Amino acid sequence: MNIHVGLNVTNLDASISFYSKLFGTEPVKVKPNYAKFLLEDPGLNFTLRPVQRVEGNHINHFGFQVASIEELIKNKDRLDKEGFFSRDENDTTCCYARQDKFWITDPDGHEWEFFFTKEDTEVDTINTCCG
Repeated sequence: MNIHVGLNVTNLDASISFYSKLFGTEPVKVKPNYAKFLLEDPGLNFTLRPVQRVEGNHINHFGFQVASIEELIKNKDRLDKEGFFSRDENDTTCCYARQDKFWITDPDGHEWEFFFTKEDTEVDTINTCCG
């Protein structure tokens, strides 16, 4: 079973470039008005469709929960080498968990969070988290 996410984007080429780097793979299908990525881990069918503009806050954020701090660092290093600016949050508490994480943003302003949960807590600090 794969999760499917269909995302509207304003610049298909820029978004294909961004998501190819983010996912570490090229799309399996590209058409003038469509691109499709199929990821095995995590199981994800991710499609892009160009539109005139993306507006409003229909989505809070997307994210990847990783199994170890080493995996978090590996992904951050990989994306840093691709030239992405990342925003780090270490030892942050949100969503009733203490986490290390970093964020990057796609060409249309959609935020992507990579996070490692260190422990559950009884505290929920309200911000844009919640993986």
